[in-house]
Amino acid sequence: MTTTPRAARWLPFGTPNPAAPRLFCFPHAGASAAAFGGWQRLAGDGIAVCPVQPPGRAERYREPAYRDVGAFVDDLLGDLGPQFTGRYALFGHSMGALVAFELALRLRADGAVPPAHLFVSGRPAPHLPETRTQLRDLPVDRLVHELRRIGGTPDMVLGDPELLEAFLPLLRADFSVNETYRYRPTGPLPFPLTAFGGERDPRADEPEVRAWAAHTGARFGCRIFPGGHFFTETHAAELVGIMRAELLSPGSASTGGRAA
Repeated sequence: MTTTPRAARWLPFGTPNPAAPRLFCFPHAGASAAAFGGWQRLAGDGIAVCPVQPPGRAERYREPAYRDVGAFVDDLLGDLGPQFTGRYALFGHSMGALVAFELALRLRADGAVPPAHLFVSGRPAPHLPETRTQLRDLPVDRLVHELRRIGGTPDMVLGDPELLEAFLPLLRADFSVNETYRYRPTGPLPFPLTAFGGERDPRADEPEVRAWAAHTGARFGCRIFPGGHFFTETHAAELVGIMRAELLSPGSASTGGRAA
């Protein structure tokens, strides 16, 4: 497969072999593809972990970040659409979960090769009403308070006015992707879906994570891990192990219940 420069910018860790099973990973708000930089080592041989780089960060910092998921998916498919073929799965955490879900819907609508599995993490199911504090337009002091409560943003950023000023436009844009989203019923997806959550996640409680079951007509799995919103960092090895097992041997992974 020939990779265009526009496609390559979405895949900073390299273009995968389309003959290999692939796991495309979408980061949370404010994060880059580097959030998944260690996942290939955890996955081992047999699958290709493909961290996706949205604009507005890292080497794409000069490009404007998206403020709505529709434009995000439009451009993603326009540039990277030929990559979604063969055997592959989608994973997204928080904002990335919404992007992965909407991408899956668009792939189905376009009649494209569907993912073998959709994995979502750290986000309420998309049909649920938003009941939490909206973050995108909060004054800086209140936003910093909320970011400290959620975790995941380094103190060196939150405590440095210059770094914070540089970081907040991207973060506010990413929060807009989540907070301006309006769900449109389209029927359940025809492939398996697994949802991951954290026991103490202030942005997605267990019932909200389990509500993703409504979005698949196939097998549904759910794992709730110890930790808060960024349980994905402390439990990365187990997460990647589950996804690897599903991608290589469908139906073989244990994805029900609560993690120890």
